[in-house]
Amino acid sequence: MADPTTEQIEKVITDSLISFGANAEDINRDAELAALDIDSLDLAELSQIIEEHFGVELTSADVAEITTVGDAIDLVAERA
Repeated sequence: MADPTTEQIEKVITDSLISFGANAEDINRDAELAALDIDSLDLAELSQIIEEHFGVELTSADVAEITTVGDAIDLVAERA
């Protein structure tokens, strides 16, 4: 599979956050996941989605360091 673009990564993450109940209008790179009501279970599911889509495995330590939407996008882009 070709390397995913940042836009593709952002779309998968954004769509996932919306499916977890986040308001689409509130999602941007600077949005804090806690402010979007994204909890640790949502992050665990997001890490599975990321692995399925992009083959990037995130450890619990990786997930613990993700505080904003941009953090998640950048981490996946860096490892994809």
